[in-house]
Amino acid sequence: MDEKNKIRERYKGYNNDKQFVIPAKSQPSIYDDSIKLRVAVYARVSTDNVQQTSSFELQRNHYTDLVNKNPNWTLVDIYADEGISGTSLNHRDEFIRMIEDCRTGKIDLIITKSVSRFARNTVDCIAYIRELKNLKSPVNIIFESEGINTIDDKSEMAISFLATLAQEESHIKSNIMNSSIEMRFNRGLYLVSPLLGYDLDENKNLVINPEEAKTVKLIFYMYLAGSTPEQIAKTLEEYERKTKKGNTKWSSNSILQILQNERECGDLLSRKTWTPSYLDHKSKKNKGDKPQYGMKEHHEGIISRDDFIAVQKLIRNAKYKHKGFLPELKVIKNGVLQGFVTINIRWSGFSAQNYLDASKSAYNNAAQNNEIEVQVQKGDFDLRKFEVARAQFFDTAQKTCVTFSNHLITFNTDCIRKFGNVKYVEMLINPVKKLFAVRPYKSAQTNKNIVQWAKIKNGVYISRVIHGMAYANTFFEMLGWDSKYKYRVRGIKYQKQEEQFIIFDLAEPELFISQKKDIIDTKPVLENIKPFTYGKNNDILAYPNSWEQNFGNNFYEQIQIKEIENIDDWKSQDEGNLYKTHNLQVTSEDDVNSEIKILKTDMELNKDDK
Repeated sequence: MDEKNKIRERYKGYNNDKQFVIPAKSQPSIYDDSIKLRVAVYARVSTDNVQQTSSFELQRNHYTDLVNKNPNWTLVDIYADEGISGTSLNHRDEFIRMIEDCRTGKIDLIITKSVSRFARNTVDCIAYIRELKNLKSPVNIIFESEGINTIDDKSEMAISFLATLAQEESHIKSNIMNSSIEMRFNRGLYLVSPLLGYDLDENKNLVINPEEAKTVKLIFYMYLAGSTPEQIAKTLEEYERKTKKGNTKWSSNSILQILQNERECGDLLSRKTWTPSYLDHKSKKNKGDKPQYGMKEHHEGIISRDDFIAVQKLIRNAKYKHKGFLPELKVIKNGVLQGFVTINIRWSGFSAQNYLDASKSAYNNAAQNNEIEVQVQKGDFDLRKFEVARAQFFDTAQKTCVTFSNHLITFNTDCIRKFGNVKYVEMLINPVKKLFAVRPYKSAQTNKNIVQWAKIKNGVYISRVIHGMAYANTFFEMLGWDSKYKYRVRGIKYQKQEEQFIIFDLAEPELFISQKKDIIDTKPVLENIKPFTYGKNNDILAYPNSWEQNFGNNFYEQIQIKEIENIDDWKSQDEGNLYKTHNLQVTSEDDVNSEIKILKTDMELNKDDK
């Protein structure tokens, strides 16, 4: 109570005879005719439509006259953004320049038509008003239509309300526009923008521009022939070919955009991108977020649809360093390698089912039956219950074998020695019989599927690791293998005169489990793997559970493979027959090369005439 009484006593009153007050300096006011102000005008229209030009010019003229009528106002500049939305600062270069001039003390006052002209984003609007008022040299803003001046401390609430209304108006307009576009698409009315190779007629239809079409054709044909986007861009610059905007500078990205544009083949796909937010207008790739609409044969194509599809396949596979025409599956129909399908390790376009179907096409139904019926003649030993012990139990590492990991194929030294001084081989697979084969080639130029399996070191041919990232997933899927592990299989070399090849049995692989990478706790894994031992790097060398029940293959099943040597006509060097996995009628390699030559000759003549 004593404390409260003391406080009451202090506030009863005081003698102000001794008190004095120092008055504040008078602050300059924009309404004071004696104060000179540096004034900026900001004008904006949201579209670059011709009809908006009049609005834009009226704003400029009106505010120029307004500033000039006041003798104490000096016009710094008219900052004008044309065809720019107010919901984002993206591309509002003049607005940003004006704010920067305010920060450097060049402006005292900004005049603009309305809050919505200044900014339709509430956060941006209030943030900039506050920043300008708190500058060392404060800058006020007059919003003419609303009669608001930010010099008034009470103005911020009104401005916030008006900016929110302007922002919501933009939101509503954005929804209306999206609905309108959706309705247009539903009725087959598409937005068509300028495109290399085409002009727009009076009805906004795409019509071929003959001269530009030559550039488009050269781009597609060169890519089909194996050129990279960088090489194509360089060629176009050499021939001084122009982009749609009339430039002669090309980039690999611009080439890829043309190669991936379906309109070049006459089709049309809409809404490839969409804008999640009406505030920042940032577009993103449409990955099923919004419905897409398209139309085949929307207009006349410059290149065929099949050529376009082929190019898309090549682009998707480009990361595996594949170049040139679409690879073709070839299956050997006759001879010792019947049912074997060629492998292109740089191509990921064929599925496991494609390989299986191709292999099956080489057989009739009876020939695919793996069951062996053996009839023992009287007086012969009946060996049907006998098994040949698996070679994997007898130091496989020193025998002819190959190891497959998820992305690598490694033949051991014994494989390399089997063929002597051979650097290149072709790989084949028979998914029906679970067999893998390699046959030697003297040169990589003779076959597009050839891979280098050996390199020379100190005059000796040694194994070279083969990277098969494109083919690996398909290979493992065919065999039901787990890509986390490595698999090693045994092989046998066969030779008759000049013909030679190695066949590996994929049905009975050894499996390596890395204790460092593949498993943290080995105990649960080891319980399902019997028997096991430890290999190089302390990896677990495992065999399938089924091996516990037998020593190896049935005797007659084992010797059947060896009977290859008794076949009179091996035909082991046959290139195989084409097995079509698609119905594309792609322009032939000869025709493509011919077209490239004709186009380049024409472009050279055109260049000389300039």
